[in-house]
Amino acid sequence: MISISSNLNIMIKAAEKASKTAIRDFGEIEKLQVTKKGPYDFVTKTDKNIERILIDELSKIKKDYSFLSEEAGTIVNKDKENIWIIDPIDGTTNFLHGIPHFAICIALQSKKEIVSALIFDPIKDEIFFGEKDKGAYLNNQRL
Repeated sequence: MISISSNLNIMIKAAEKASKTAIRDFGEIEKLQVTKKGPYDFVTKTDKNIERILIDELSKIKKDYSFLSEEAGTIVNKDKENIWIIDPIDGTTNFLHGIPHFAICIALQSKKEIVSALIFDPIKDEIFFGEKDKGAYLNNQRL
């Protein structure tokens, strides 16, 4: 078993919790509420729900960390040096068309440098993650 940081562990748990919403909604695509942000740029109710879950879960442990999120924008908290970066559904267009190629993405930027990140594909149950100076992994197998 590999050793991961507490921050990455929090990210994994948050993504796993949020994935339940993605999987449920992916199975009911015809019922999704969709709005248009710009040409070819859509946001779903699922994007917003997943983003809310991720922010809530990440904030439970690291209350002071700030956020940069695709839908909510910038949320500045006490700790401006540590920033969670979130894309609740990377691949929204695929998601909207019932194509099972989308992911939940989270990164942690500390002092203007990405120190850990993950991409979670809830359909395939694959978590790609990495930490600075520790390598990259797919479901605990080093890449």
